[in-house]
Amino acid sequence: MTSMQWRIWSLACAGKFFEGMVVFMTGVALPLLAIEFDLKASAQGLVTAASLAGILVGATALGGLADAYGRKRMFIVEMIIFTVFLVALTLTPSFTLLVIFLFGAGLALGCDYPTAHMVISESIPTRKRGRLVLSAFAFQAVGALFGTLVGFVVLHEEPDVGAWRWMYATAIVPAILVIIGRFFVTDSPHWLASQGRTAEAERATGRLLRRHPPYPKRVSLKRSAESGPAAPDDSGYAALFGRRHRRATIFASVPWFLQDLGTYGIGIFTPTILVAVIGAKSASHTLADTVHNDLLAAEGSAIMNVLFVIGILVAIFLVDKIGRIKLQALGFISCAAGLGLAALSIRPDGGHNMVLLFAGFMLFYFMTNLGPNSMTYLLAGEVFPTHLRGKGAGFAASFAKVGAVLTAFLFPVLLDEIGTATLLAILVAGFLLGAVVTIVYRIETTGVNLEQIGDAEPPMPTARQRDGGTSIPTIGPASRP
Repeated sequence: MTSMQWRIWSLACAGKFFEGMVVFMTGVALPLLAIEFDLKASAQGLVTAASLAGILVGATALGGLADAYGRKRMFIVEMIIFTVFLVALTLTPSFTLLVIFLFGAGLALGCDYPTAHMVISESIPTRKRGRLVLSAFAFQAVGALFGTLVGFVVLHEEPDVGAWRWMYATAIVPAILVIIGRFFVTDSPHWLASQGRTAEAERATGRLLRRHPPYPKRVSLKRSAESGPAAPDDSGYAALFGRRHRRATIFASVPWFLQDLGTYGIGIFTPTILVAVIGAKSASHTLADTVHNDLLAAEGSAIMNVLFVIGILVAIFLVDKIGRIKLQALGFISCAAGLGLAALSIRPDGGHNMVLLFAGFMLFYFMTNLGPNSMTYLLAGEVFPTHLRGKGAGFAASFAKVGAVLTAFLFPVLLDEIGTATLLAILVAGFLLGAVVTIVYRIETTGVNLEQIGDAEPPMPTARQRDGGTSIPTIGPASRP
């Protein structure tokens, strides 16, 4: 790993950090927003769903542009968009503008889903790809924990209804620094080669691999005789649903959708669920009661988010040893077990078993990042060929965020209408279905060079690849193994 490779990795981490921070901090800010703007359950659902809806649109609408305009350009543009909307969010005077600005911030974060994955995976050795992509993804969990802690500290120091503005404002200066840093990275040699810009790809590869003493001293990329430009009917979004790529599209999209149904719903509304179960019961709903319950829930949510971080750390260690498929399937089943325990903790008489509740949530938070939350993100950026990677990963992220938006919007309403236990039982069924789809449509990419990906079934890794073959392009965009 060169200094440029580490720079690209660290700047990609930032996007996932901001996503975790903004999305999950909304759960802490929501009670204050409800008071300031007098929000009912459906309006609260709009607030929590707004940034996720932005991610849904941005992953495809902006993320797909990385295939046409380059990884680096969209890597910069997305962070500029995020910062502009974040500043506007802290100054918003109305509920309508609040929702619009949250959507705009999500739009940028959606672009980051495929783009951050690609700038890492197309710049590092095959044998390190899983660990480093997941290490960057881990910063979503770090951001979620940080966002919860920021919410707690701000509330503690400023127990006022407008404290939520300071929560979001803490991300503005770091975001500006990330924008500046992204101007000083190389573009993807994979993408440049796929566009026929071989000379630029050689220069980018040389800059990417620059080290002292120099190795390699000269970079020369050649297109294999059988490769060529992608066919017109194999480069648009329609190609994702053709015979060649349909399996990859289903495999990348459906399990991610099912896990987002639970992960975002539970992640955002853990404070709300904890308040409903263990919060101070009061009919007055004063600001003091709201702040007290919010602080209590933030503490419990922070404990859960620690397990979120631990889960991704274990995934980083295991992903290239055990493989993506086993971790994803095991994670889905274990998450179902965790939510099942949480559902059983709530008794028909309204009482609760605190041990079962926390044991269930702790198992869920640990296993979701060990399994489906991290693996679905990793696999979506690996199962498509270079010329379709941005569109494929972007579509998968957008499809997944349909689940996130649905659960974020409907959670407040369903908690009132059908109760916590029933809602948790529905999510259990969703996670079990995710395990089934993972096993039926599985495509294992562990140890497979990105240049060999694109057929319905990627080849098994060769001995050279398992020992650390590079991911830097040596053949063209429509390569065959």
